[in-house]
Amino acid sequence: MMRELAFLNNVIRALCLLVAIISIDGNAHVGNKECSPGGVCSDEGAEAGVSLLPLLHERHFYINGTWVDPTPPMNTLEVIDPSIAEPIAVIAVGGQLDVDSAVASARQAFPAWSIDTSSEERHAYIERLLEIYLDREEEMAWLMTMEMGAPIDMSRSAQVGSGSFYIENFLDALNDFEFQRTLPNFDDNESPATTILMDPIGVVALITPWNWPMNQIALKVIPALAVGCTCILKPSELSPLSAILFAEMMHDAGFPPGVFNMVNGNGPTTGAMLSSHPDVDMVSFTGSTRAGASISKAAADNFKRVILELGGKGANIIFADVGSDLENVVTDGVEQCMSNSGQSCNAPTRMLVERSVYDEAVEIAIMAANDHEIRSAHDEGDHLGPVVSESQYNKIQRYIQIGIEEGARLVAGGLGRPEGTNGRGFYVRPTVFVDVNNEMTIMQEEIFGPVLCIMPFDTEEEALAITNDTPYGLTNYLYSSDGSRRRRMARSLRSGMVEMNGLGQDHGAPFGGMKASGNGREGGIYGMEEFCEIKAVTGWDDDN
Repeated sequence: MMRELAFLNNVIRALCLLVAIISIDGNAHVGNKECSPGGVCSDEGAEAGVSLLPLLHERHFYINGTWVDPTPPMNTLEVIDPSIAEPIAVIAVGGQLDVDSAVASARQAFPAWSIDTSSEERHAYIERLLEIYLDREEEMAWLMTMEMGAPIDMSRSAQVGSGSFYIENFLDALNDFEFQRTLPNFDDNESPATTILMDPIGVVALITPWNWPMNQIALKVIPALAVGCTCILKPSELSPLSAILFAEMMHDAGFPPGVFNMVNGNGPTTGAMLSSHPDVDMVSFTGSTRAGASISKAAADNFKRVILELGGKGANIIFADVGSDLENVVTDGVEQCMSNSGQSCNAPTRMLVERSVYDEAVEIAIMAANDHEIRSAHDEGDHLGPVVSESQYNKIQRYIQIGIEEGARLVAGGLGRPEGTNGRGFYVRPTVFVDVNNEMTIMQEEIFGPVLCIMPFDTEEEALAITNDTPYGLTNYLYSSDGSRRRRMARSLRSGMVEMNGLGQDHGAPFGGMKASGNGREGGIYGMEEFCEIKAVTGWDDDN
């Protein structure tokens, strides 16, 4: 009966969302444009938002198993749909009393969740969450499209799919996770070996970004709860609606009160309160390098663990020995850079090409960049949407201007909005600079937009030196038919991940970087271990 009621509730919610986007005459209207019920518009761009207010607890926080009002006085923030540059919702901003309440709730729930609840029981809760998540994928896709601008087809596949992928990933990892391990005894005598216990670290604050909302929420919430931690989620203020829906799913999955809590707000206030809170044992943060440094400083006084997944400036190193695959390799590199409108920390935004094929690669890259269509994220199809906000748009424009002023040759895209966007929405032209050098600002700083820099190199040693000459160290990419060269390069590249010849990471592979790209790892068993304290115990098997 409970499952039938839950299904009926989801149907009602889906109908509410449909009513919000379909007019009474059977067609969706985006401003003065007419669209089919499927969401495909006859003109480019969208000019009016979709009301989400009937669907969400947008001005509430989820604390101790229930939706609560913010502590007065309530401060608010607008949520802007970047396709149309118009507000679609208003969220409350958590203050100190709200944060204190959420932390106290997590602290109270910790003993029962960490000790009295078995890993098998925690696995069952997460399985139920996955079922609910899959039932409500369409709602989740539209919320992410409207809050952060991922085109709806991409939201349905990559954005929503990354969340379910990592939930499934951690369910598998939890099956194999060893909470109790035996340290090998290398002594000549037969004294009992030391037992290693992987204990949950405690109450954790999880601060997530806007560019991959469900990807990052799943990468933090699920492993934390799986090992026995309790948590407070603080999603980005730019993409809070999908997080609110996720909190609804957690509630419907029946997690005990206090195990999962969510407080909305911005980084400098709500995020800082969580980072410095004396009853928070660990902070896991994904976002900018600047914010990561601030969080580390705020957490230092309480000696809490801080796990950071920060910025990136990935290089895509292409050797001439790729031969006839050059067109595919360069085209794929451009696509990886531009995907999600360039708003991915592991995007290969620096393309280094061996000089003998450099000119050919440049022409391929120009064609690939110009092939990208820019349209409203509300429209179905394979295209790029807007960047997330006006401030992000202005930042990218500033970097493009700097590239021009510093002498890089602009061969695609450039300043201003693409044609057909009518000056509304935060749309950026896919941009390619060539003949850059490693001293230029656009080669050293993370732009976080659809901007690619291409530079030639002559030797393996030069390519390695250019790639490592950056503050960042998240992901680098390498293409060569020479296996010995690939292995040499992989060992010497200063990054947490290296992807070679287009092969992606396996299920459960650790995600993370070094240097200004952060510390710690996410995903699989490695990601679960980050939420554990290692306890060494002797005499565990001694019954005397």
